[in-house]
Amino acid sequence: MEKFNESLWFDKRMWAQDIRGSVAYAKAIGKVGIITDDEVKLLINGLEEVYKEWEEGNFEIKAGDEDIHTANERRLTEIIGPTGGKLHTGRSRNDQVATDTRLWTVEAERDILKDMSTLLTAASNFSTEYIDVLMAGYTHLQPAQPIRFSHWLMSHITPLVRDAQRLKEIIPRANRCPLGSGALAGNAFGIDRVFLAEELGFEGVTANSLDSVCDRDFVVEFLMWHSLMLTHISQFAEDVIINNLMKCIDIDDAYATGSSLMPQKKNPDALEILRGKAGVALGKVVGLTATLKGLPRAYNKDLQEDKLLLFGAVDTVKDCLAIMTGVIVTMKPNPKMLMKALSPEMLATDLADYLVRKGVPFRETHHISGACVRLAEEKKVSIDTLSLEELKSIDSRFDDDVAKVWDYEVSVERKNSIGGTAKASVIKQIDDVIVFAKTLE
Repeated sequence: MEKFNESLWFDKRMWAQDIRGSVAYAKAIGKVGIITDDEVKLLINGLEEVYKEWEEGNFEIKAGDEDIHTANERRLTEIIGPTGGKLHTGRSRNDQVATDTRLWTVEAERDILKDMSTLLTAASNFSTEYIDVLMAGYTHLQPAQPIRFSHWLMSHITPLVRDAQRLKEIIPRANRCPLGSGALAGNAFGIDRVFLAEELGFEGVTANSLDSVCDRDFVVEFLMWHSLMLTHISQFAEDVIINNLMKCIDIDDAYATGSSLMPQKKNPDALEILRGKAGVALGKVVGLTATLKGLPRAYNKDLQEDKLLLFGAVDTVKDCLAIMTGVIVTMKPNPKMLMKALSPEMLATDLADYLVRKGVPFRETHHISGACVRLAEEKKVSIDTLSLEELKSIDSRFDDDVAKVWDYEVSVERKNSIGGTAKASVIKQIDDVIVFAKTLE
């Protein structure tokens, strides 16, 4: 039962947050006269010794150390004597663990934002480097229209910008101080909870002591957030895998492995692992939500399960962001193969637009352009090789200048509205992301 019940092996990651919370609480109970100023100093000095032992890797875990909270208090009492037992006055492990978890979560979320800043900046710089490379754009995995390679990459970076915005938005809800809520009913010694919040860097206090000790919404929100963010990374990974398969993008050897049997193989292992993380992430958020849905009010030991999921999710997010950054900055687009994937038929819409510019309604030009595609298919030739006479046989409004339609660069540059694939539009997207990334640092 001791083995089944103890959580120190994973919640020791919160050692620094636990000691920070205890230092603040020592000051708070001193502030209301529960302990003397000398006792406050003794407690803080002892906690600093415990902190130093953890920091230097010298903290000795002993039998009976059920969790990080009991381990730290046990060691504190060994260092300073019976006064260590006064630290827990009016405090419960219920509000203590809620405080530690919130502190740890907010720190982790802010750290992730820095990692996202690195990724967004690196991807934007990479997009700038290859701004002149064109490629085929697809819908339904069918060749659709020509686009810029950088426009494609920024299409994967844009949802990550939204992810960073969402993460910034959930931090204030996590950054509320539950300390001083006691086991469930509040603190009996008039603790100044606003003081505690300010000492610990929280943005405010939680509103209801009963809710404070069992609220894990902030953990669920992070798990929901990480499942969506990893879904976006998974989509990027799938796209790169497909482009790598078509030899349009070369993945660096650092992010691929050879086959154990077939020497010619170069497997995109890093990308496949990235792709696989999203499904597991979704399982985590569903699992914790299912646990929470049946809990009665106040703290229940079921809530101990939140930290394993939370810690694992944070580790996965940081790993995936690092790997995605590495994949991007080391991969090489193959301009020759990217151009080879382009076909004149992808300019069929441009052919329709050509007639629109001559005043023909688009619904009509769409049918005309479709007729041109069918004629080329019947003749088993590329649509751009149809003669002017053949085009005129479909519609007399075609003229000599129709030849200008068959230029991929011209086609791309016409898409110059906000968010389009024209060079100026893509550069604007890149610049906006770089500016946003600086706000995450």
